[in-house]
Amino acid sequence: MRNQVDHHDAELLLRLYELRREEKLRQARDWYAREFKAESIEDFYRKFPRGTQENDFFRMVVSYWDMAASIVNKGLINEEFFFENTAEFYVAWMKVKPLVASWREKRKNPNIWKSLEQLAERYEQWSAQRAPEALEVFRQLFLGEPSR
Repeated sequence: MRNQVDHHDAELLLRLYELRREEKLRQARDWYAREFKAESIEDFYRKFPRGTQENDFFRMVVSYWDMAASIVNKGLINEEFFFENTAEFYVAWMKVKPLVASWREKRKNPNIWKSLEQLAERYEQWSAQRAPEALEVFRQLFLGEPSR
């Protein structure tokens, strides 16, 4: 990974930010952060069947952040620079994480949301060194988990 941040990093990060401002993606992100919760694939499809706005929102948010994670993972945006400017991808990961193993098994694809998972793991390490209590606060805010 590159250590030096340059104008290309800034341009790409700003472009990702512009995409986040698109109206439907804004609505989807808001819904996902506030309302999305599923304990299993069955629970997911019961609550958010195909063809519903919520199903569309879910796919928009998770695919957006998986794509952004892939860009960072490939070194196209400096990782630390990305981490310093957004943690929303981590919220996306925390909320989808309980579904990952069964979704991968059902689809016979071990790579589903792999980019997001890899970036989230590195973010946890990065955050633990710089703001160790921040991840706990995220869990409480976005997952409703009690303090440990």
